[in-house]
Amino acid sequence: MSQLERKTAGVPTLKRLPLYLRLLRKMKENGEEYASGTVVAKELGLDPIVVRKDLAITGAVGRPRLGFPMDEIILAIEEFLGWSNTSDAILVGVGSLGRALLGYQGFEQHGMRICAAFDSNPDIIGTEVHGKTILDINKMPELAKRMHVQIGILTVTASVAQGVANSMIEGGIRAIWNFTPTSLDVPKHVILQREELASSLAVLSHRLLVEGSR
Repeated sequence: MSQLERKTAGVPTLKRLPLYLRLLRKMKENGEEYASGTVVAKELGLDPIVVRKDLAITGAVGRPRLGFPMDEIILAIEEFLGWSNTSDAILVGVGSLGRALLGYQGFEQHGMRICAAFDSNPDIIGTEVHGKTILDINKMPELAKRMHVQIGILTVTASVAQGVANSMIEGGIRAIWNFTPTSLDVPKHVILQREELASSLAVLSHRLLVEGSR
């Protein structure tokens, strides 16, 4: 599939594809050889038309009355998302959130491996967290450039976020996963994904309030 075709996928589709992949892997473990869009939609509580369109955009081809061959649809989603080959990433900021992300073993299933972690706190530098020796942040740009790492995970405090992002870009980082509450200013060639935890909490709290009033 060409890069142009991959770019046609909207954000809602890109967010749903990992849900399909998790379900399909579970179905495969249970011995299922085919998966239909209808079954996937029912399991996830989604509109079957939406699911069929999402799966079609990956380039996978279903069989009449059978659905998609399980191995083919799983591979198609992985390749569409760029998860068939693992990409290295660095993490900067080994506080509570950074430690949690370092300990999350599911990243490699989704095509990403945290190969190095950095911090500026001398009490943390040199210690080991989830099998990773924490390195001095001053070494980050040079190491990222030498290892050709393109993904940076930012879990520092808001006050230093922009400066660290600048250092990441200096080291050749082309995509930043921003877990800070700060809006970063980056060049156009740098991909920026911000995880707004407060927004997600607002949605959760509001839905809980609405459901509780019924």
